[in-house]
Amino acid sequence: FLAWTSGQPTSVSRPFSCYDSSKYWAYADYKYIARIFEDKTEIFKDIMWSDFGFPGRNGKESTLWIGSAEANTPCHLDSYGCNLVLQIQGRKRWHLFPPSNTTFLYPTRIPYEESSIFSKVNVVNPDLRHYPQFRKAQAHVVTLNPGQVLFVPRHWWHYVESVDPITVSINSWIELDADHKARVEEAITRTLVCAIKSAENPSRLDAWLNPTEVEATSHEINLQYLNGAISAYLEYQMVTVSEDRDCSTHVVKAKKLEKIPFGVHLIPVLPQSQEASSVGAGAVESDSRDLLSENEGGHFGKSRCTGKQSVMSNDCETLADQTDSDSTANSSQMGISTNDLLDCLVNPQVISLVASLLLERERV
Repeated sequence: FLAWTSGQPTSVSRPFSCYDSSKYWAYADYKYIARIFEDKTEIFKDIMWSDFGFPGRNGKESTLWIGSAEANTPCHLDSYGCNLVLQIQGRKRWHLFPPSNTTFLYPTRIPYEESSIFSKVNVVNPDLRHYPQFRKAQAHVVTLNPGQVLFVPRHWWHYVESVDPITVSINSWIELDADHKARVEEAITRTLVCAIKSAENPSRLDAWLNPTEVEATSHEINLQYLNGAISAYLEYQMVTVSEDRDCSTHVVKAKKLEKIPFGVHLIPVLPQSQEASSVGAGAVESDSRDLLSENEGGHFGKSRCTGKQSVMSNDCETLADQTDSDSTANSSQMGISTNDLLDCLVNPQVISLVASLLLERERV
């Protein structure tokens, strides 16, 4: 990877020898440190989040990201927790949008990835003809330098791009009480998406699953997951009520969470005008997640065919074929596609309502 990014002879930089570094970018992401260094656990202690109010949290609960220039993740929000990100080498530019902007970002669950809700909008080069509501979105843009830590609050949308030739960062997702209901919502979404998309075209699961999702789970397994999530939520609620009655422990815990000591160096990221954020970012069109894997398949929904392409993407025709065949299936016979239906059916607002109804049903 280092040889490839520095333009050394291709024979040295296998398995990148097939790709011109001036035309492609690469990204190793979601690399859990506990798995990478499972035989060198002493390395976990080199990462400490105690200065941010989380004593005991270290590399075991952290994830490594390494990318080349223009490597990026598409705009999305994480269903669970909040996020701390430490920049180690190179710079990364973050485009952040508050939860109140969700409608303006056109959320979708295709491609499906557990706990990630994607935006249909390319936020650095938006198609305002198709996504006019994006004009109302309020971007907060910040460039993270080595040694800086970014706090990403719960359900904030983010698009992240590597600015320098090599970027290295480490993050840790911080679990929150609200995750109990979020896991129920995710279980409902997985059950619906897997059932409907598998029924539509069971032989082409890769067209709608993101690379991080190995396979579509069966309806039986998804229902087991849903029941387990509901049981965990109800159990948590019972414990919380008991603590409130005994000594208001939960109330104290909530107050402590609001006052996490992030230190004197915490700088607020203020909103910028849409014009300023667009000019500063440039038009990077490539989107992908895990690009240093051995999977040679194209990444549907993540890679586009302008600017630098992702290392593991197939040619543009293949990606175009996948997109067209999935989003416009039988378009001559019907106006509404499966994805159109899912965009409405598993919209975060709808799923939240369904989860509330299910949980209320179980309480009775």
